[in-house]
Amino acid sequence: MDYYEVLGVSKTATEEEIKKAYRKLAHQHHPDKSGGDEKKFKEASEAYQVLSNKEKRAQYDRFGKNFNGASGGAQSGFGNGGFGFDANFDGMDFGGMGDIGEIFESMFGGGGHRRRTYTGGSDLQITQDITLEEAYAGVRKELKFKTFDPCSPCGGRGHDASAGTKKCATCDGRGEIKEVRKSFFGNVAQVRPCSKCSGVGEIPNKVCTTCKGSGRISATRTLKIDVLAGVMDGQLIKVAGAGETGERGAQPGDLYVQIRVAPHDVFRRVESELVVKKKLSLIDILKGKKIQVPIISGGTIEVEVPAGFNLNEKLKVPGKGMPRMGGRGNGDLYIEFEVYAPKKIDEKLKKTLEDFDSE
Repeated sequence: MDYYEVLGVSKTATEEEIKKAYRKLAHQHHPDKSGGDEKKFKEASEAYQVLSNKEKRAQYDRFGKNFNGASGGAQSGFGNGGFGFDANFDGMDFGGMGDIGEIFESMFGGGGHRRRTYTGGSDLQITQDITLEEAYAGVRKELKFKTFDPCSPCGGRGHDASAGTKKCATCDGRGEIKEVRKSFFGNVAQVRPCSKCSGVGEIPNKVCTTCKGSGRISATRTLKIDVLAGVMDGQLIKVAGAGETGERGAQPGDLYVQIRVAPHDVFRRVESELVVKKKLSLIDILKGKKIQVPIISGGTIEVEVPAGFNLNEKLKVPGKGMPRMGGRGNGDLYIEFEVYAPKKIDEKLKKTLEDFDSE
């Protein structure tokens, strides 16, 4: 990993350019933001910690990552390999990162504390059974499932807003607690959300008695979804935000509906193709009689067996199969023949067949 590439700056970038680049990436990828990326945030923070320090940057430019980025000095005794920066976000000591507090203050208002750490809602997955006819035409289904919904009495806040709040005494209103522990490499500072106030910095004066402060209650939810024509057996439909409600307004989970298409008595499905079996009399074949074949949309169609057709093969009827997802037309219908001979052939029929054979 090249620190300059991580921040998207050149090796001749000024301190202000480095700071500006980090501010942008930290704001974009911060884990507490919706859609944040903790890995990229760690990488950007690691790069900024080195490049924002003149001494560390000079050593990095000279030796690359083979230096002790945490203390700013080369590590004799560890050879040329040395050891690199520990990118464990929870264990980072931001004390040596210059004006990083100013950066977080501009991003979140208050030096990056008051991070909401409420538990987000879990994703849910349920199964919905449909018929092959419904998979062909598309259908709207009503779902009922158990989940967590916002608590109505408190509006999902977990407390009575009119009663107000008070500053958390545990974290002194900061929403986080800084702990320093000793390690082999020296003192390591760790900042974690305050468990007493869940990272808010405030304690409600009156907790909601219905949800006990969680902001959500167990409920049975009813939801309608549209199943598109051509849906496959086992296919997942994602309904964003329809999973469990998060605690005290935290981000909800998603709902995944797995479609299960029931086997059909007449048709066998192979992706967008349908296969149907049809019994056929040898006499009807000889007479060139058209046959009636069922179709999935309802009713029947007339099909003629071409002259010289090999009855061991399937006869294709174009466009009479299942819809293809995305509006790409329909698949085909294939007919599997089961040919049977008459139980009894009288003399007249035998004579007719002999004449036919001689011709």
